[in-house]
Amino acid sequence: MSVKNYKFADLVRIEQLRKIESAKAENLLYVSVTNMEGQATTDFKYPDFIKRLTTRAKCLIKDNVLEESLLKPQKQFKRAGQVCFIVAAILGALAAGNAVGESATLNIYWLLAVLLGFNLLSILLWVIGMTLNLQGLSTGVAAQLASWWPYRKKEEDTISSLATKAWWESCLTGSVGKWRVSVLTHKFWLAYLTAGLALLILLMLAKQYNFIWGTTLLPESSLPKLTQALGKPMEYIGLSTPDSQQINASRMGMGRQDAETRGAWARFLIGVLLLYGLLPRLILLGLSILMQKWVQHKFKLDLYLPYYIDLRQRLMTRETKAKVIDADPQAAVVLTEVTPPPADNTIPQNAQAFGIELDDQLTWPEPVTCRLNIVDLQSNEAAIEMIKKIDGPLLIGVAAHRLPDRGVQRIVKELITNTKEKPWLILLKKQSAEPVSNAREFAWFRLAEACGIPAEHVITQ
Repeated sequence: MSVKNYKFADLVRIEQLRKIESAKAENLLYVSVTNMEGQATTDFKYPDFIKRLTTRAKCLIKDNVLEESLLKPQKQFKRAGQVCFIVAAILGALAAGNAVGESATLNIYWLLAVLLGFNLLSILLWVIGMTLNLQGLSTGVAAQLASWWPYRKKEEDTISSLATKAWWESCLTGSVGKWRVSVLTHKFWLAYLTAGLALLILLMLAKQYNFIWGTTLLPESSLPKLTQALGKPMEYIGLSTPDSQQINASRMGMGRQDAETRGAWARFLIGVLLLYGLLPRLILLGLSILMQKWVQHKFKLDLYLPYYIDLRQRLMTRETKAKVIDADPQAAVVLTEVTPPPADNTIPQNAQAFGIELDDQLTWPEPVTCRLNIVDLQSNEAAIEMIKKIDGPLLIGVAAHRLPDRGVQRIVKELITNTKEKPWLILLKKQSAEPVSNAREFAWFRLAEACGIPAEHVITQ
């Protein structure tokens, strides 16, 4: 078993180079990567392929001095995050300052509503968004702003803009992006709450406040009961809360309070902000960080893209070892050892080839002989019966210039259902025809993915 010897950052760089090479290959230098091609391997392993792609990426970055361009989007996202934290801290301080006001009295539940109300609403929306996979609810406005910031400029396709787009698609979309932006969201609210709590503590240290509560629409007993309910978990961890006498004495219009009552309310206020504000956010932040690392660990490149199919065949050609399958019993002496000519390294040994609606202008690679070309229902059934009896890998040939449809996909699925080994798909091209477009090849790669044919088993001529 191959050991994972790469990081998520390596995959992001490979994706950035894929984007750049797909559009600006003619502007790049390939001095250091010319000697990397043609290294044969007996079996394809994803970690080994990523290792070779990483080595190739480092060479390209060094040859073309791309380090700064590749790191630019990450720095932009970090800068956007810092702007969000500063804005959050300012908003938290302003919220606490406006809630306290200029008077010597402090409405305890109005202050909690300002500091905790929006925070709890945000947590509720985040939980709903993550549960239902609704990105608009799970990220929030500030986090979406930070995600949009590095992608805000509609530039032409330069190397720098292509690297930014690739970083955006890898790090800010899908599962990775969902948890990365969630981390930013929780940090934003932690900055908001921390700034509000810090300003509140400074104000209470510098000024004497009377804590009051009151209500117009709710029953008189509602807020005292809420105070006792919020205070029970705090008592378990050793934080004191106002008793019933102090709660009743703090009803709006009851007059000035003694120092003990003010101290009890101040500790209650700080404890509630810590227990119901900062603590849940810290837990969710820790969860989001762990999930971000987990999805980054599970992240894989889409090897069905034509770019990776081409590199796989160039960097990890299949090594075949010729051997005698049916020796001649009459041959007593072997005079000389004959080295057979090298075969097509990408085609497995003893492959049993079948075609799907091929015409006479399409040719198979020289070592391969097509056993049957499927053109109708009768030939399809005959092919299935032959495939059930074959001993060896199945090689399916299709016309690369054709657009794959549901009928071809159905035939491919029926054929590979009756195989014991992993099937192979080869895209056959006409000898004197124009090159097949990347979009057409990409459609065949997606058909292979839908049929369960591994990306490393797709062969292009």
